[in-house]
Amino acid sequence: MDQNTDQNTPPQSYDREARGVRLVAVLLGLTVVSGLIDAVSYLGLGHVFVANMTGNVVVLGFAAAGAPGFSVPHTLTSLGAFLVGAAAGGRIAVRMDTGSRRTWARVSLGAEALLVGVAAVIAFAAPGDGATTYPLIALTAFAMGMRNATVRKLKVSDFSTTTVLTMTLTGLVADSVAGGGSGPGSLRRVLAAVTMVVGACLGAWLTLHDGMRYPLLIAALTAGAFAVTASGRE
Repeated sequence: MDQNTDQNTPPQSYDREARGVRLVAVLLGLTVVSGLIDAVSYLGLGHVFVANMTGNVVVLGFAAAGAPGFSVPHTLTSLGAFLVGAAAGGRIAVRMDTGSRRTWARVSLGAEALLVGVAAVIAFAAPGDGATTYPLIALTAFAMGMRNATVRKLKVSDFSTTTVLTMTLTGLVADSVAGGGSGPGSLRRVLAAVTMVVGACLGAWLTLHDGMRYPLLIAALTAGAFAVTASGRE
């Protein structure tokens, strides 16, 4: 009787890992945040992306060619900060990979919330001040780089990133019945696309009507909420 009870009772560490919001829901929420932040950066910081680096590389080409409204220094700042953030995320992953997945996710999300929160404070303190452009780009791009490195290492199925949808949409169609597959992961992929659009729409509307302050605040609060509620389970 005691032996069966021991076999059927999950270890306490498993219970701790499972407590909180599942990682799939967390990553969908973070995809909304990505849309918010890229809306802020593109519309409010001079046509630069801080989360979508595929788009940013293209923007760099536009800027280098002299296309109006684009800036080489702004774009290089975003790329550089993103890469440094990705390196930091990789170091966090190395240090915490053998420990609790839940703690790992929460530490990374807490750091993101702090960085974006500082950006929100700057935006509230000096709305419309051109001197804040580089700090805002650097803080948000660093946060997105760190998050992308973490998401990549967490290896949640159908969520290799929360900031770019090219491979997500490719997988959605290529693995569908039309593409000769059975459609595995279709719901997650569709939800990822929908949440990105929702975040971008909300971020654009807020930026156009009230500036960058409120979308950055929402992004920081969302990351902070997940930092205290994320579980370690998919």
